[in-house]
Amino acid sequence: MTILAPNPTQPAARAEERKPGFASRTRHLVIGRPEDPRWARPALWAILILAVGLYAWNLSSITGNTFYDAAVYSGTKSWKAFFFGALDSGSFITVDKPPVALWAMGISARIFGYGSWQLMLPMIAAGVGSVALLYRLVRKPFGHVAATIAALVLTLTPITVAINRDTNPDPILVLLMLLGAAGLLKAVRTGKLTPLVWSAVALGFAFNTKMMQAFIVLPVFFLVYLYATNATVGRRIRNLAVATVALVVSSAWWMVVVDLIPAADRPYIGGSTNNTVWDLVLGYNGLGRIFGSGSGFGSAGNGANFGGTAGIARPFNSIMGGQISWLIPFAAIALIGALVLRGRAPRTDAKRASLLLWGGWFVLHYLTFALAEGTFHPYYVTAMAPAIAALCGAGGVALGQAFKRRGAKWVWLLPLAITVSALWAIVLLERTSTWNSWLAPTIGIIAAVSVVGLLIARVTNKRPLMGFAVGAAVVALLAGPTAYSVAAASTVSTNGTNPTAGPTSGTRGMGGFGGGTGGGGRMPGNSGNPTGAPSGAAPTGSASTNSNSSSNVGGGMDNSVSSAMITYLKAHQDGATWLVAVATDQTAASIILESGQPVISMGGWSGSDNAMTLTTLETLVKEGKLHYIVISSNGGQSTNSAIAAWVEKHGTAVSQYSGLYRLDASDVS
Repeated sequence: MTILAPNPTQPAARAEERKPGFASRTRHLVIGRPEDPRWARPALWAILILAVGLYAWNLSSITGNTFYDAAVYSGTKSWKAFFFGALDSGSFITVDKPPVALWAMGISARIFGYGSWQLMLPMIAAGVGSVALLYRLVRKPFGHVAATIAALVLTLTPITVAINRDTNPDPILVLLMLLGAAGLLKAVRTGKLTPLVWSAVALGFAFNTKMMQAFIVLPVFFLVYLYATNATVGRRIRNLAVATVALVVSSAWWMVVVDLIPAADRPYIGGSTNNTVWDLVLGYNGLGRIFGSGSGFGSAGNGANFGGTAGIARPFNSIMGGQISWLIPFAAIALIGALVLRGRAPRTDAKRASLLLWGGWFVLHYLTFALAEGTFHPYYVTAMAPAIAALCGAGGVALGQAFKRRGAKWVWLLPLAITVSALWAIVLLERTSTWNSWLAPTIGIIAAVSVVGLLIARVTNKRPLMGFAVGAAVVALLAGPTAYSVAAASTVSTNGTNPTAGPTSGTRGMGGFGGGTGGGGRMPGNSGNPTGAPSGAAPTGSASTNSNSSSNVGGGMDNSVSSAMITYLKAHQDGATWLVAVATDQTAASIILESGQPVISMGGWSGSDNAMTLTTLETLVKEGKLHYIVISSNGGQSTNSAIAAWVEKHGTAVSQYSGLYRLDASDVS
């Protein structure tokens, strides 16, 4: 009888299977896992390359949002300004958002130097990372086809392309929210506490990117975990309690630290009514956004609305429709159908939990953005794009499987979703009938071919025809968004304050609130236009390059100050900390980027902040920290009347520049 000795290599082999080495992980990353379809990983890489191309095309022409660009620049000059998210390196006033997105851009600028691509690098990385992460989240429960469709839809969502080519904080916000979703779904699958805590931490950092907007998804996160997790009720409640503590800590730490610092030792909190971050959270970036300027919640709103009248149909209107609504009909039908198809699946069913998450994400964002009465920009809805994309992928595959395998009552659901979405795409394109007029009828023809092909394939059971019909549907439904996205990527310059995609990309400005497009491509301290701006023309919101102008000197609607004035101010700064004080953030940001010097914004974004008081102004002048003030009486962003009167009484007008006054200690002693 022969006794076989144990093979010493077997445990190691099993360990290798459990924990693949670096080479194995790298190979899986590049070409996929052995069990993956051969087309899956090349398709993902193609989508990611497409995303990089759309988000980074003609990078030097991307100007960004001057407001945030100036804050990033100031943060490269002062760690104090970096931490607080101050607009100026002298740290007089902060921007109206918490600083996580500014930190991301600021670190890039500190490493690589300040410039357009350095600021855009974190935004492009966040946009592409969101596509890759969404692919992973959809693939786990629904497979590679669903994940590929979801990634492609997110990549080609027009408003997502526009905002990923900008320096607004939304790309960072979306990535952090998706990281939160990843932790939540893992916690639901495993019942473990750790991924739920990491989900909460991700949402906390999202809060410190754009405050209350990050919490729109919170109700559905809580409900999905509570309902679908594979754990006892007591354990679910305990885990949620611990995660809530993590959420509070990760959300509130910066706010608490800032509000505990004496006001005299930190910048004024821009957008607040009482110089606290807490007021900014509840008012300007919270309830004021929902209920509007007449609500009494902070200074948010001010009637500033750039997405059309609030109402349930707002995402479909002439401003918003082409940015986000192309696939909302398909996503809605797919969500309802896919949930019904889950039938009597167990409570812990991973597919249903995922559908509930994405469905809740979509519905909560839709209602919030549609009904918000306060300040609203079209690019906010990019936060809704991951849910629409996930529902198109996951729900579309579910409808396709039902079309092939279920009874006659399910036959019409997939064709219905394709038809309704194609018709809506035609309506959207007809609104811009002179732009690519061939596209609308082409979509109609391809969609009709797709629906007919599906029905024939169902009857004849020909799988190649089924694949062709599905491919035609994808082409038909993504043709419109693709055209809008390509327009956004190929436009020489977008509106950095209010970026949009499509045939009007870069032309929808800030209405009565001025511009804010320049700065990203310009090195501070160098007069002239940002890289890529038309020769001889300064972009909206930047300092005017009309060197002899004396009329464009105020901080009013045009937000312009002549280059000649900036040269004069630098020559006569006389050791002051701040080059000049102006009425609003937009004007201050433009001067900061052109002069490279700290500039005071006395009234914040809209001129209504109480950042500058007479006592503060007198102290700054006495201490020699400020000599020059620009008085503006232009429109709703004029200088505070009391400050204007005081400056005109005590200051000396600089005759060659209208509205410019000099003040010295002797004037106020």
